[in-house]
Order: sequence, then structure tokens, then C-alpha cells
Amino acid sequence: MTGRIEDHGLIGDLHTAALVDRDGTIDWLCLPRFDSAACFAALLGEPRNGFWQIAPTGAGRATRRRYRRDTLILEQEWDTPDGSVRLIDFMPPSNGFHDLVRIVEGLSGRVTLHSELRLRFDYGRSVPWVHRTRGTVAGIAGPDAVTLRSDAPTYGRFLATHADTTVEAGQRVSFVLSWHPSHMPPPEPTDPLDELEQTEKFWTDWSSSCTYDGPYREAVMRSLLTLKALTYQPTGGIVAAPTTSLPETLGGVRNWDYRYCWLRDSAFTLDALIRSGYTEEARAWRDWLLRAIGGNPGDLQIMYGVAGERRLPEHELGWLSGYEDSLPVRIGNAAAEQLQVDVYGEIMDTLARGRAHGLPFESDAWSVQEHLLRHLEQRWQEPDEGLWEVRGPRRHFVHSKVMAWVAADRAVQTIQQGIAPGDVDRWRALRASIHADVLKHGYDPVRNTFTQYYGSSTLDASLLQIPLVGFLPPDDPRIVGTVDAVAKELSTDTGLIMRYDPRVEVDGLPGIEGAFLACTFWLVEALYLTGRQERARELYEYLLSLRNDLGLLAEEYDVTNQRMVGNFPQAFSHIPLVTAAYLMSDMPGPATGRA
Repeated sequence: MTGRIEDHGLIGDLHTAALVDRDGTIDWLCLPRFDSAACFAALLGEPRNGFWQIAPTGAGRATRRRYRRDTLILEQEWDTPDGSVRLIDFMPPSNGFHDLVRIVEGLSGRVTLHSELRLRFDYGRSVPWVHRTRGTVAGIAGPDAVTLRSDAPTYGRFLATHADTTVEAGQRVSFVLSWHPSHMPPPEPTDPLDELEQTEKFWTDWSSSCTYDGPYREAVMRSLLTLKALTYQPTGGIVAAPTTSLPETLGGVRNWDYRYCWLRDSAFTLDALIRSGYTEEARAWRDWLLRAIGGNPGDLQIMYGVAGERRLPEHELGWLSGYEDSLPVRIGNAAAEQLQVDVYGEIMDTLARGRAHGLPFESDAWSVQEHLLRHLEQRWQEPDEGLWEVRGPRRHFVHSKVMAWVAADRAVQTIQQGIAPGDVDRWRALRASIHADVLKHGYDPVRNTFTQYYGSSTLDASLLQIPLVGFLPPDDPRIVGTVDAVAKELSTDTGLIMRYDPRVEVDGLPGIEGAFLACTFWLVEALYLTGRQERARELYEYLLSLRNDLGLLAEEYDVTNQRMVGNFPQAFSHIPLVTAAYLMSDMPGPATGRA
């Protein structure tokens, strides 16, 4: 049976990523891209849907595991009656081909290990034709081909490739699985130890550029590494998570494909990276953004494929049983066709912050922003599906209106600072109109709180963003009242925050979901800004305690079962972990005022 979501570690090559369970099993991997069909899909089905396990014979979960320093190289160790052994898993940053390298290293005694490789392309549906050629094992199915090179002799049994090997202290045995297009020859063999050395150098060099030097540095660095791992290097696109259909509640139907580039999530990711000194990622994302949204501003989507693809049709994979029987398993995402007004604000805000952190001004980028603003000027008064991508009726969500205000506000600031030319009076007037509209229709003076949408009495955790983006100052009584109301009415017994009241049907779907980790981090920031610093730190440290032993977070947390739920690892959870740390260390953070 597949392990819990939090039992997994992440490795990747900046094109795709794999999840590795505590028992040495890789049960999720899409090749050659994040959004390609999986060749290991046991995570969403059964072992017959593809996996690769290397572990001591008869052993269970690893005794301990860790990342090698500030890298994406995963090490797991087993202590057995016969001795101790280490498994090193990593994917070298891709140079056009894709290698998954697994090195077994003897630590003490003499340990026998078993490898079972069960390749299943097309999300576990397609059994490849496997044969031996030039001393390697080759598997082919349609457009996909892999080769397996190993120091250990391999043999076939029950449509899988097996190997048995014994290692003593100081000995190493390597396995390298390489993907290539089936119509092309396989890549030339490489030395696994050289690949290990180069991969370690790549990640340590990248990590050494981090400028964050405040408290909680270990947690911040691991989150930054995770965000970097979700970057598709060829284009600069950033995926929300490397998985699809991990359920937001066990057995539930909220199972979505997150292997795409949300403008909102990507913008937030860049915010965390650029504050930490990673301007190259910001530049690459800006270029990706301009390519992806090129054309008519009215055709703006809220998400795209990693290369900027627009068509992300959603359908279900009926042959997969789902993670712990959570159905359906979906690929593609119909939310790509939704109207979410808030993304205009996130784009404008992130590009403004990028310039503030040294990203050069480019007239083409500003021209695109002006076109988006003119389109927003015509549409901000429309109802939309909002931040949470509801599949119910469109509404006038307060968060969407506030982020429309952010778009106009950042335009005003950019022009007033002399960074770009533009009609500052026009955008100042738009900003004022939106501000007045939100205060009139989105605020409940009786309860002293902003509401989820115009005319409602319900709350929404996205309201915690209002002081973070500078719509009102943190000490405004309306802000303090909103923070207190959200903390009281949307809090679980543990202090974690729900996105909205699960008893009120908003998204048009049955059932409930876990507590949303990003929302709880937003509460940390809001508490800190409104003067409750001690309470904010306590909640932040509680959130850190929910990370798995490798420092990774899923999208949500099941308070009842005390388990992570949702896609994993989730950028949207790691981003506010970083930004909250910046805020509490008094390092440069989000703008909290208006020009």
C-alpha cells in the first residue's frame, strides 16, 4: 500500500520531479515534464500502475532520512540485523535527457538489497516492451523509452525488472534510469558518482546565493529549494505542485491537477524567491509570462502549461483507483477557463516587486501591463470564480476586488516613481473607485469585518490578505476586526484556518476539506502586523511542526486524522512560510502603504 502523503520526499531535475516513499519506493514520476504522463503512478492506484523500490530485503521503512545539506539529494538509511546501508536518490539537472540515479552505499556489515522496477507508461496503463540491448535493459511504449543501467545483474519476472545485490561497508552499487524519446537513440552512459558530484555542486551553489539571514533559516531554505524544484527551467514557468489528484479530504472528490502554472501561484513564488536574491528566476518567469499571455488581454487565463500552453482539457482516468480510494483521478484542469479578477493584481504586484529588487525595467513588459490594466478597467465590476476557483455561481468576491485595487495601485506607484510613463490620473481614479466600492459593499459595519463576497455574511481566509497588500493599514479597526473574526470563525480546534466555512456551500462540490496551510500562514502575518507578535510566532512554529521530517508541506492538513492532504509538495504552502519569516525578522517584506 502506498504510504501517507507526508511519507514522501521530493527529487527533481527542473523539468519534472519524483516522489520517494520512506520504504525506498518511487511511486510517482512523470517524464519528461511535470505535466507528462506518469511512468510510476502507484501513488494514485496500485503497485501494478508502476513503481520502483530499492531496499534491504525484508526491510520496511527507512530508519532515518535527510536531504544532503542544502540540496535536492535525498539520503535514506536502514539499520538491519546484518548491517547498515544508505540509498542516495537524485535527478541531475536536465541537459535534454532525464536521469533518475539511485546509489546504494554500504555503511556497516553486509546487507542484501532487492530492486524491483515496474514501469508503466501513460499513468500506469501501458506495459512497455522490455528487452536487453548493449548491456542495458530498455523499455519502449509509444513515444517513451527508458534504459536501465546497473552494477547489479538484473532479471525479468512478472512484467518487472528485478535485481539482487549485497553491499559491504564502503561498497557502492548504482542504478541509472534514463528517459529519451523512443525515436531517438539513448543517451551515452555517464558516471553516476560524477553525476552525484555535479548535482550536489549545482544545488549548493544555488543555495549559497540565498540572502535570507534571519530566524528559521533552515525552514526558509528548504522551502526555497522546493520552490526552485517546481520551476520548469527551459521556459521559466513554475508549477503549483508536481502531483495531481491527491485529495483535499481522504475519500473526497476535490482531487485536482496542480502540474500547471497558475499566474497567482507563480507570482507568489517569485515574490519569495526574489526577496531571497534569486533575480534570475524572476527574469525567466517574466519572460515566460509575456509569452504565455501574449495576444488579446481579454484572453488572459489564470493558468497555463509549463511552456505556455493554453488548452488544459480536464478528464478522468478511470483505470486508477485514486489515492486511498479518493476518486476521481483527474488530469488537466477546467479552472483554466475561469475568470479570476485577482490575478491582475498579483501580476502587477510581482512585477513591481521584481523591479524594486533589481529586475530591469522593460518597455515591452510595461506595455503588456498597461493593456491588462485597460482590460481590468472594463471588467473589475464583474462577478468571478475568485481565488478558490469555485465551481458554483460567480460572485463579487471581496478578495478579487481588493486585488483589482492592487493592480491599479501598483500602476500608480510605478508611474509616480518615474519608472514608467503612463496616465497616472486614470489609474488613480480607478484605484479610488475600487477602494470605495469595496468599503461600501464588502464590509459589514455591524460585525466589524469584511465579508467573503458582496452581500454575504460569511467569511473567507483570503480577507487576511487585505493588510498584507496595503489596501488599509494594519492598525485600521476594520482590519483588526476582520483578522479577529477570521481567527475565531474559521479556526479549527488546533488553530489552523479553513478557507471558508465548510458548512456553507460556496464551491458547488459535496463534502469538506482539510485546513488550508497557506491561510494559516496568512493569519501569522496578519497577527504580526496587527500587533500580536507573540501569538504570531507561536502559530508559525506550530505550522513548522506540521512539516514532514524533510521540511515539506502539502496543501492542507486533516486535523481529525492528523495527516497532510492535497497535492504535495505544495508551492502555495511553502511561499507564505518564507514571507512570514521575512516579516517576523524585520527584513524587507510586502508593501503595506498606498502612494
